[in-house]
This record gives sequence, structure tokens and C-alpha cells, in this order.
Amino acid sequence: MEQDLAFLIPEIMVLLTAVAALVAEMLRRPRLALTASVFGMLLATGFSVLLLGTDTTIFGGTFRIDILGIWAKLILLPTTVLALLLARAELGGTDREGSVYVLICMVTLASLILAAAGDTMLLVLGVLMSGLGSFALVAYPRNDKATEAAMKFFVFASVTSSIMIFGLSYWFGGTGSTLLGDLARLDTSPVIASIGLLAVMVGLGYKASLVPFHFWAPDAYDGAPVSVAAYLSVIPKIGAIFALAQVVRDLPVVTHWPMLIAIVSVLSMSYGYLAALVQNNVVRLLAYSSIAQAGYFLLGIVATGVSPLAFKSIIVFAAAYAAMNLGAFAVVMRVGRRLDLFSALGRKKPVLAIAMVVFLLSLAGIPPLAGFVGKFLLFGASIDAGYTWLAVVAILNSVLSLAVYLRIVVPMYQLSGDDSMPAMATSPTSGLLVKLVWIIALIFTVAIGLAAQPLIENIG
Repeated sequence: MEQDLAFLIPEIMVLLTAVAALVAEMLRRPRLALTASVFGMLLATGFSVLLLGTDTTIFGGTFRIDILGIWAKLILLPTTVLALLLARAELGGTDREGSVYVLICMVTLASLILAAAGDTMLLVLGVLMSGLGSFALVAYPRNDKATEAAMKFFVFASVTSSIMIFGLSYWFGGTGSTLLGDLARLDTSPVIASIGLLAVMVGLGYKASLVPFHFWAPDAYDGAPVSVAAYLSVIPKIGAIFALAQVVRDLPVVTHWPMLIAIVSVLSMSYGYLAALVQNNVVRLLAYSSIAQAGYFLLGIVATGVSPLAFKSIIVFAAAYAAMNLGAFAVVMRVGRRLDLFSALGRKKPVLAIAMVVFLLSLAGIPPLAGFVGKFLLFGASIDAGYTWLAVVAILNSVLSLAVYLRIVVPMYQLSGDDSMPAMATSPTSGLLVKLVWIIALIFTVAIGLAAQPLIENIG
């Protein structure tokens, strides 16, 4: 038991961090809550580094300390720190500021549980914990748009989570166990295995905003504060993707799960970019972009158990996605939600404009940026698994993505008679926090691309 708890130190640190932030909020000390949250996340990251190279399970196989679980911590915990700074910049001084930090810590903990789940009960726990915190974060502004978005989010989540729980009961009935490691017993029960898989795809697909379980995402991102949208587009999504990888690694092939995953991947990529093409609200555009990017993750999922690149590609792309997507949202916080506000940004704020161009080109998969490296590995993993056609579709969608992201880039460098820059509704200090976030995100977006080989070698 003591040894098992030692492996759980990062998760325990995140839980204690959430409790500390909650106490600070009860004392009406939001800055103390932020400090505790940032310090706790960084400390948990440090403990996670010590786990590198470990491959084991704890508590009877219910929780996995493996390549996916460990790298989820190393990606999600630092990203949460940046999200906390964005939240401070946007929501600092509001009457429930500290509650945001508590909820962010709890949703991150839920995402870590999902990413390392070795048991169906932890899948349920992670989805429910993540959902409850996410609903409250979306509803934070207390206006009609946010309330409507949160209600849609809640109703959709209630239905999809219920379907997942119902389907998982079939797996328990077929195996006599809730452990994911026992799913191989279903190799003679393809119907039961398939029912459970479809249910899991519904539950985790909604968390990852995969088509056709994506409907909540654009409204939720648009109704929520930009900092919350940035957070939800990264942390819960990566947690759900890693959880799906944990599930399929033990699933018998009689379910034909790779083909199902491939179809969902194509639908997500194609629909996401096509819908993004007609958006004039940059937050909604990035919401549909995040749906498409979730489809790319599935190329690595398809290759699970077949290609040695499967997990490496998912991890590298997750790190790249976290940096470039959070960076893009940070720029939106500085400029504004409307597409017309980006007009002539290249002349008004040249450095900020360059950063946005880098983030968008990385999202499109242009070398030598982080997004290119991640997608290149995903294409390789898909081809290794015999799904060359899926890689071709993904490449074609990457071309389509250029049309999407150029809708932001082109206006930034067009001439405009107005040289004024929209003012942020925050203090100069908050403006510095936003700047710090997009600078750090920019560094990692470039660094992951340039230092891809050492990173890949150090992953498993």
C-alpha cells in the first residue's frame, strides 16, 4: 500500500493543491489560491519527472503508471499552470475568482485519472469529475450566453455519461471484472465487446469533442471566458484521448475497433475544418479547429498495439497541441473574439502577430514547428498500422486547414486605416500575464519542432 501511494504522489499533490486553493478561497484570498495552485502544479510536475521510465500498475491494476500516465502529467500539469495565469489575467478581481482555480485543479486531477485509468470505474470517475468542474467553469460569467452553454453542456454530458456507464456494465458482465487488463477475455464475445466499445466512444468522445459527440464544444467555448475555453480545449481533451488509448490497448480485435476509430477520425477532421471555414468568431473557429485536431489524435489510437510510433506520436502531438492551442487562445485574449479585430495586427502589434502566425501554422502542420512533428509521427503510426488511406485523408485535411487558419493570418497583414489596438479589459499586470503565457507557448511550439529527435528518444 505504501509503495502504491508513493507512485500516486503527483495526483495526491494536485488534490492537496485543490484543497489549499479551496481554503484560500473560503478565506477570500484569491491571490493565495492562485499561488497555491501554481506552486502545487509545479511541485507535482517535479515529482512526475521522477517517475520517467516506470511501467507498472498499482492498487490491483486499477491505476497505471506507464508511458501514457506519466507523460500526461508532464504535459497537463505545466499546461494547467499557464491556464491558471490566463484565468488570473481575465478573471482577476471578480467575486469568485478563487473558485476558478479550485475547479481548474479538480478538472486537471480528473484528466490525470482518465489518462492513467486501468479500470472502468476510474473512467467513470474521471469523466464525471471532469464534467462537473467544466460545467461550473463555463457558467462562470453568469450571463445568458454562458448559462445556456453550460446547460447544453450539462444535458449532453448527462446523456453521454449515462450511455457509457450502461455500456460498461456489459463489459463487466462479460469479463466478471472492471479491469481494462481483463478485456482480452472478450475475444469470444464480439457483441458484448462491441457494445462496450461504442459506449466508451460516446463517453470519451464527448470529452474529447469528437464528431458526432462535439455539439457542446462551440457553444461552450464561446459562452465561457476565453481563458476557460483555452483550458477546456486542451486539458480534458488530452485526458480523454489518453484514456481511449488505455482502453483499446487491451481490447480484442474482434470488435474491429481500429476501423471505428478511423471513421470517427475522418469525420472529426473533415467536419471540424469545414465548419471552421465559415466562422467569424475566432473562439468558435478555434473550437471547430480543436474538433479537427482531436481527429488527428485518433491516427495514433488506430495504431495502438501495432506500431511502435503509436504512443510516441500521441504524446508528442499532445505536447505540441497544448502549446500551440493555448498560445492561440492567449492571443485571442489580447486581441478579441471577432475576426475583424485581427485586421492589420501585423502592423499594430508585429511580435504578437508573428506569434499568432506561428501558432496557426503549427496547428496546420507546417514544418519545422511542433504541430508538423506531431502530425508526421501520427501519419507514420497510421501507415505502420496499415491505414495508409487514413493518413492520406489526414494530409488532405491539413491542406484544408490552411484555408481555415489563413482566414486569421491574411487580415493581420492587410492594410487598415485604423492603427489603434483594442484595449484589454484588464490591468497592465494582467496584460503581462497574457504576454508571459503566449511567449512560453511560442517557445515550446518552436522548441518541440526543432528538438523533436531528442524528445522522441526520451519517450519510452
